[in-house]
Amino acid sequence: MKKSSISRRTAIQSVLGVAGTAITALPQSSYASSPGQFREYGKVKITKLETFLVKPRWIFLKIHTDVGVVGLGEPLLEGRALTIQTAIKEVEPYLIGKDPRHIIHHWQAIYRHAFYRGGPILTSALSGIDHALWDIKGKLLNVPVYELFGGPTRDRVRIYGRASNAEDMKKRKAEGYTVIKTGIAKKNPANIVENPQFVKYAIDNFASLREAGGPEMDIAIDFHGAISPQLAKVLIKGLEPYQPMFIEEPCQAQNVDTMVDIARGTHLPIATGERIFTKWGFREILEKGAASIIQPDLCHAGGITEGRIIAGMAEAYYVPIAPHNPMGPISLAVGLHLAASVPNFLVQEQVSLGEGYLKKPFKLEKDGTVLIPSGPGLGVELDETQLKDKIGHDWKNPETYNALDGSVVDW
Repeated sequence: MKKSSISRRTAIQSVLGVAGTAITALPQSSYASSPGQFREYGKVKITKLETFLVKPRWIFLKIHTDVGVVGLGEPLLEGRALTIQTAIKEVEPYLIGKDPRHIIHHWQAIYRHAFYRGGPILTSALSGIDHALWDIKGKLLNVPVYELFGGPTRDRVRIYGRASNAEDMKKRKAEGYTVIKTGIAKKNPANIVENPQFVKYAIDNFASLREAGGPEMDIAIDFHGAISPQLAKVLIKGLEPYQPMFIEEPCQAQNVDTMVDIARGTHLPIATGERIFTKWGFREILEKGAASIIQPDLCHAGGITEGRIIAGMAEAYYVPIAPHNPMGPISLAVGLHLAASVPNFLVQEQVSLGEGYLKKPFKLEKDGTVLIPSGPGLGVELDETQLKDKIGHDWKNPETYNALDGSVVDW
């Protein structure tokens, strides 16, 4: 039998013939005709990447295009601002001339072509780029970013404020917050094992916050990874009667099995994730049940692209997300879009609603929420006039030492 020479395209065309009329041409394939090249549907090209150090410790990114649309991102790694600026400069030659709408493709290329994958420097630079590319795509299509993921799952996002003592708590409550986060009250950095006086001081302070906030206030407490597992267990036991919303970073998160041990020893929710990067970093935490709330930082973990994947993984384990964000208003906007596009959202951290940075800052509503952005892209616009006196900083990570012997301790 003679082998047929009919091509796959010809066969499909003949099948799709209608009323005896053959379709003479199928749409061009969306697959690459050559490496890195895609079908064009209206030309848009990236022309420039700009980064700015912004007080108090942030980096803002602008990705420019040849059609005049500019995307905003926040590629921050605290205390390593100059390093991140350099990392973005190294990525820039890859992006120049590329179509900004091919976001997932660019994410994969930047991450996988690095060969040495992951780590906070690469993923922080990549996160800010990812923010800006989604911003551009939303602006080009004239829709908010969350619309690109199937539309909003909620119309407002619960955010939390901060309080260190009962007086702070009363102020935050009066402002409208329904969620507060605090830290371990201490006079000196914690030792590996502490005495009853240290423990009582920390517990009594939290008790005063609970009394000032009342039973209706959700109060989370951040151990900041600066407490040893030995001490964390003692403190958590003392906090249980006051029902914290969650215990954040009860110890350093690199040893997942240690986190598992702490989580199994209490009924309180354990949260972690600000120092975990990409889906691969969160996999073991979810699989082993090391945390019942995860806190990916969308400026570090891989941006919106990776944040949605992490949220999807967490949903399968009945784990909500509470994105970490001690950063600026672009980062907050990113978190709001993620919160609006996933079902398993809990609460959003923030330190700035954008006053002095955005033309239209976010507003705390009476119910302790912020409305999701309605403008195209990320829905935020920088106020260049107010930004002028905030350009440049030399912020450094705190350096803390043991008061007794001068040894290094976590801050």
